[in-house]
This record gives sequence, C-alpha cells and structure tokens, in this order.
Amino acid sequence: MMGVLLAIMLAARATAACADEQSAAPKFIEGSTAKVCQLTGDFDRSRGQPAISRTGERFGVPATDLGNAFEHKGRLYFLFGDTWAPGARWMRDPIAYTTSADSEKIELQFPVDDDGKFRPINVPGIRHLVFEVPGGGISVGDTMYIVFVTDHSPKKIMGRAVLAASEDDGYNFKYLYDLSTEKFLNVAMAEVKPGQIEGLPTPADTVLIWGSGEYRRSNPYLACIPSEKIRDKSAIRYFAGLDESGKPIWKESETDAVSLFEHPTIGEFSVVWCDQLRHWFMLYNSMFPRGIVFRCAKNPWGPWSDAQIIFNPLRDGYGIFMHSPLFKEADGVHLSDVGREKTWGGEYGPYMLKRYFRGDSRRCTIYYAMSTWNPYQVMIMRSDIGYPGKESQGGQ
Repeated sequence: MMGVLLAIMLAARATAACADEQSAAPKFIEGSTAKVCQLTGDFDRSRGQPAISRTGERFGVPATDLGNAFEHKGRLYFLFGDTWAPGARWMRDPIAYTTSADSEKIELQFPVDDDGKFRPINVPGIRHLVFEVPGGGISVGDTMYIVFVTDHSPKKIMGRAVLAASEDDGYNFKYLYDLSTEKFLNVAMAEVKPGQIEGLPTPADTVLIWGSGEYRRSNPYLACIPSEKIRDKSAIRYFAGLDESGKPIWKESETDAVSLFEHPTIGEFSVVWCDQLRHWFMLYNSMFPRGIVFRCAKNPWGPWSDAQIIFNPLRDGYGIFMHSPLFKEADGVHLSDVGREKTWGGEYGPYMLKRYFRGDSRRCTIYYAMSTWNPYQVMIMRSDIGYPGKESQGGQ
C-alpha cells in the first residue's frame, strides 16, 4: 500500500513540476512570422526580383528543397534535397555554404565540379535517388558528419540512415556505418560540453542526436554519443525514459528509445539551443494541426512544451509566397512554378539558423529555412519567441 501511495505522490509531483515548466516556457509571439528572403532559385516571384544567390544561373540549382543547416569552420552549411537539375544531376542533392552574418543577404556558394556546376553529395555504397536525401549534419573537430537517408521503396519512403564523414569540407564523403532503420532517419544534432547538461551518460564532449522514424508519422527520440567516439556506433546510448528520481535512463539498444512526447506527425525537423532564452527549441512540420510547430524544453529530453503553430499557411503563406489554386494572388504576381498551376504549395523542412538569432532573455527572433513545394524553393523565415507582453522586441 505504501508503495502505491509513493508512486501516486511521485506522479503528482512530476505533473506539478511539468505544469510549472509549461507556464514558464517561452512562447510564440502572435503576428511575428514573416518571410525574410528566398534562399534558392533565380527569381523571387513574390517580390518580382532576382533571388540573391541565383543558384540556377551560377551553380545549376534552379529548384530544390530542404536546407538542413549546421556550422562548420566558420561557415553555415546547407544540405539540400532532390534538385530539379538538368542531365546527370537530376534529383541529386547539393551542399552549399555562406559566410554572411546578415539573414537578408545570404549568398550561397556550392562546391562545384570541373564544369562549374554543383557537386552532388556522394556517399559511396548507397543509392542517391528520389527521397534519398541528407537528413542532418554536424561539425566535430575539423570533420563534417552528415546523416544520409537511402533505401526508398513503395513500402517505406525512407528506409535506412547512414552516417558519412567529410575531411575536405563537403567535397568528398566516406561511409562510416548504418545509423538506423527505425527511429533515427531524419536527425538533428548538437554538441555539448562537459557539465553543460546533467544526466548524460559520459562526462565528455557529447553529440546529442534527436531522431524521427517513419516519414511524417513519427514521434521524436533522443540519443547521444561521446564526440571522440562518433565513428563508433557501439558508443551510442539511447534515451529510455526517467527513473524514479527524475534522472534520464540510457540504453545501448535503439529499440529501447522512448518518445519524447506524443505527436506522430514528425518527419523533417530541427533542434537548437537558444542562448537568449536558455531553452532547447524544436521546429517540425505537421499536418494535424497544420503548419510549422514550435516546442521548447530546458533539457534535451524534456519535458517539452505544448505544440504551438508558428507558421500557418492560410495566414502566413498562401497568396503571399506560396501558390494555391484557389487563393487569389496580387495583380501581376504568379507564384506557381511553370506547369504546376494546379499543384498546391506546402510548408516543410523548418531548419533553424542559430547564427541569425537576435534578442534577449525576454524575446528572441529566430530564423529558419523552410521549403514551400510550389514554388519548389527554400525560403528564409523569421518568428519571435519569448514572453508576450514584455517590452523587448526581439531582433527585428
């Protein structure tokens, strides 16, 4: 009987603590979401002007998506997806970078082949077909590591994720090992220092790995690995819940990984630490509810805040810079790709760009890449997160 009472008391205490964290968590500031610029392509139809990077003219990247981002050697790198490029590069995946400190003036550079066109990401030993795309990246030491998803089939859109490494800043990659066929296909990664987070299994530089599994039908999961052992898959430990004292449990098997929260709609997503507001931020695209979702947490395993829609396509996208066959666009503006006038635009791939975050402990403007499907391009977006009613106005 005493054991049952103790369990009830612990559960009540945990519920109260979670409620306190929810009320203290920063929130989306209504009305703050806006497009900053168009990152890819040659022409920004919504503004009637050339795109800054003119990626089609300069590098043979006329239309693409994704843009999963990470820092490496002072550059911000972007991993793009299936690209509508002519010839042998059709549906291949580019990598690009910028050194710009201004979110409105991001000019991309691409590693190129001898013909001056983009050099596709190539991981030896795997296919690079449609839906086989880079799923996340990180810089550890002087080495670039990316997760690449392959084995697309009619039964499983994304079948297997592999870890690959580049010693020459994205020109060439080497296959390291199969990362996952279950819960860590799309990933977000971040490196933390010893003592930065209590509860990790080793007191060393550690790479945190958040993952999602079945394409756009997954909850999020968490794993970690000592940075110096990132090439050794056996060193990965998977978050398997909390013990009675609230400390995280780490297991050696991926099957023991537990969901961080319940919302099985996740596919493409990103996670970063926000220095200004001292929380982990997560963004992901969702169909129910529809839009780009924001959550935050003080610890990488949570508890994560309730879901908030920071980009609503009806409010923020359609007829503005996303095409809809039904919504009336402004006079003289045609947002659709040529020949796709009956194809709806759609928002996905919200990848946060931490270098552009601006604000303070009360309010922060976050920046993120977001794909729009029609037009088939990547946009740079911004939204404010903080405490409504505070005086600070973020970084706008």
